[in-house]
Amino acid sequence: MTNQQWQLLLETVRGKTPEKPVTGFIIDSPWIPGWAGVKILQFYSSEEVWFQANKKVIETFPDIIFLPGFWSEFGMCTEPSAFGAKMIWDEYNLPHAGKIFNDISEAVTLKAPNPKTDGLLPFVIQRLQNYQKPMMEMGHEVKFAVARGPLNIASFLMGTTELMMSFMMNPKESHQLLETITQFIINWLLHQKETFPTIEGIFVLDDIVGFVGDDECREFAIPYFKRIFNAFDSNLNFFHNDAHGLVSAPHLKEMGVHLFNFSFEHSLKEIRELAGADIALIGNLPPRDVLATETPEQVQVETRKMVQSFGDKNRIIWSCGGGMPPNVSTENIRAFKNTINEVVPTL
Repeated sequence: MTNQQWQLLLETVRGKTPEKPVTGFIIDSPWIPGWAGVKILQFYSSEEVWFQANKKVIETFPDIIFLPGFWSEFGMCTEPSAFGAKMIWDEYNLPHAGKIFNDISEAVTLKAPNPKTDGLLPFVIQRLQNYQKPMMEMGHEVKFAVARGPLNIASFLMGTTELMMSFMMNPKESHQLLETITQFIINWLLHQKETFPTIEGIFVLDDIVGFVGDDECREFAIPYFKRIFNAFDSNLNFFHNDAHGLVSAPHLKEMGVHLFNFSFEHSLKEIRELAGADIALIGNLPPRDVLATETPEQVQVETRKMVQSFGDKNRIIWSCGGGMPPNVSTENIRAFKNTINEVVPTL
């Protein structure tokens, strides 16, 4: 991300209405490899392929902000690998991490990994270090420290159903598990910040928050996210949860969130009412069913509907409701961006 893009992002999130509408997308391995014409495994295993694919995205769409920008990641295996999870790879499909225990009672002996040495985390850092100079030559810097959230990581370590059951049946042990993971996340974010002083923001992704009720959200999510988003003095706290977002939306300010990306199943207006006027939103076109599968003409139609139904230009990054999905074409992205430029100024 360039410093100009970062400042535009900050100003928008802080409530300054931009001269032109701001468009941004979360992009990573589900979309970039296919769009760039490379195998997913190539994207993970070759730093040069990773860099050139990201470079191609930025050069193809110079007027769109891509978040978090040159994202060094290994899909959902990134953080679980540090806990010793088995990683299963495929040439064309996303990898997945295997469970490391089946019962919450086993979690009490779990130790927080060292982000400097454990799993794939040193490779995440080294990749960015290896390409820091060419990134800077393009005018880009590392601006976000990135991590999966505590519920998300816990669900990979023991299974989503098992985690939900443990919240109900074994709350004490569940808190012990989340405490260990949260301390690891904080250490991981701090290590990124210490390695790259250009980092000014925190980006956390956790869909599992959308699977719990309000009481469980208050008990098992909010306290841990507050600590995570206070890991260091961040200028922009960005939270992604494109599962059921109505549970967490009323608590975003308490959690320390500034920018929220959520499910396309919730309207921008609905989330704005729940989250409050101080929370910036990024969304909210259906990613798979419109942006990935419809024609450019239909993307234009649905984008106009989205903008007109919201009717607000304040604290909004126009995007899709979630990360960029597989198979989104260049033509559809341009149709979205051109429509936003055409329609938003008329509000």
